[in-house]
Amino acid sequence: MTVALMWEAKAAPGRAPELLAWARSQHALGETLAVRREHFTAPGDRVLVIIWWDAAYDAELPEIPEPPGELVARGVHRWRFERV
Repeated sequence: MTVALMWEAKAAPGRAPELLAWARSQHALGETLAVRREHFTAPGDRVLVIIWWDAAYDAELPEIPEPPGELVARGVHRWRFERV
């Protein structure tokens, strides 16, 4: 089964490049076992990371932590999806 963990944050004004660089630098312990990891940006200074795992939906998986407060305009949103 494949599960995707999505992590999305809105950067503080003018800090999107720094937030993206920070997100790219976060490699949780064990993430080398991930199937795939991609980074995206969107208007409104949003940064999205999707990490795919070969795991059950409810498996314990590493998560990207909260970024430093000065880089974000609000708290991080996280979602988990299962391939169907």
